Amino acid sequence: MEWKLDRTSKKPLYKQIADFIEQGILTGMFSQDSMLPSERILAKELGVNRSTIVSAYDELQSLGIVERKKGSGTRISTDIWGVSHKRIPNWGRYMEDGSFLPNLPFVRRIRTETRKHNIINLSSGELSPSLWPNEQFRTIFTEHPFMEPLGYDHPMGNASLRETISAHVKEYRNINTSSSSMLITSGAQQALHLIVQCLLKPGDAIAIEDPSYFYSLPLLQSAGLKVYYLPVDQHGINPDDVEKLYKKHRIKMIFLNTSHQNPTGASLHPSRQKKILEISSELGIPIVEDDPYSLISFDGEKVSTLKSMDESGNVLYISSLSKIVASGLRIGWVIGPSKVINRLADAKQQVDFGHSIFPQWAADEFLKDPYFDAHISMLRDELKKRRDEIIRSLEVYLDEEVEFIPPKGGIHIWCRVKSAFNESQLLEESMKKGVSFVPGSVFGSGKGYVRFTYGRGETNLIQEGISRFADALKVCTRQ
Repeated sequence: MEWKLDRTSKKPLYKQIADFIEQGILTGMFSQDSMLPSERILAKELGVNRSTIVSAYDELQSLGIVERKKGSGTRISTDIWGVSHKRIPNWGRYMEDGSFLPNLPFVRRIRTETRKHNIINLSSGELSPSLWPNEQFRTIFTEHPFMEPLGYDHPMGNASLRETISAHVKEYRNINTSSSSMLITSGAQQALHLIVQCLLKPGDAIAIEDPSYFYSLPLLQSAGLKVYYLPVDQHGINPDDVEKLYKKHRIKMIFLNTSHQNPTGASLHPSRQKKILEISSELGIPIVEDDPYSLISFDGEKVSTLKSMDESGNVLYISSLSKIVASGLRIGWVIGPSKVINRLADAKQQVDFGHSIFPQWAADEFLKDPYFDAHISMLRDELKKRRDEIIRSLEVYLDEEVEFIPPKGGIHIWCRVKSAFNESQLLEESMKKGVSFVPGSVFGSGKGYVRFTYGRGETNLIQEGISRFADALKVCTRQ
């Protein structure tokens, strides 16, 4: 056979073979009166595994081009040009060809396993049920009957909620904004999706932190963006690195998690914040600031955000109630220039016709309730207790094995494991022993790190969870 596979192509070998055979059938190179080459013979001629030929023939069969019968081989379909043949869509091909990428395998594995009741969850980035303000919501539902119309709401979100959030960010985060510069979204995730889809195009260069929560989001790769990295130390990113990336790659947008960063827990130093804003204004680079954690600083002090210092409108500010109230409420928001917000609102309308009125109403009532301050105070105290508990547990069970900087807020602790280990093996061994964590590579960092989340794990289970992880690490590092 003169035809050769292109082993430098990004197209899988089985697809190349399937396309070649399909073209050969259309041109008459393969006769309809004879059998197609057997899997074994074709594999030998092309120098591939037999499983590759099986996949190619499966592809052709799903398209109705060939017929296969066990023990008789593969032949061209007798109804290839007809209409009576029933064909099954090749769903595998559709899934591979789709532009939106799946979650990382580690992420899918963790989410599957943490649904099991015997797992101590030190991986999920959310609050535990015991920290949700359930009683207060019951009071709201009882004392404030829901009287809102159930039709489509304003494209940018419920007007009353946007006014309430405007007052909220002014009081708690020193951000001056108006309801016309805000879009209500389904959590911070949707806000990020809308920004990427509406304001960037394939091939654009962006910068994210390293390590970073953003790295684990398939939406950046799905959008065809070129992603470059800004190393994070205990004071956040270095502004000089931003300038270097711009000069080398002409980055078009910067994505930052400035307060108690996920996963490191670091907060961007005020002097660095000022310098980054200066660079943004000088070079005209917009900044996307994701801020889920600034209200849960353990000292109770207000944390400065880039948006609170932004005088030029260069910062798109994202936040939500997921990390301070409850993740299932699905209330987030993005603040920015009105024309940008209108563009994002138009895209959101195309996706879901606007946010559901009921959770917006519930969020509005909760944010206006005098109980809100007490809830945040309770949350800080409880999360600090859990932070302290996980630090004690790390010192007891892993004192000589890990290094970390105690976070001053948020819900994550980032640990460097001193001994070499295999991430996949450690995750599997930990799952067997009944505890979950997130491997460092999920966040783009080099191997050797793990992230524990103390916001999800109940206080009385944190010590046991770290003990189980320590046992799993011993198994993996002594082999």
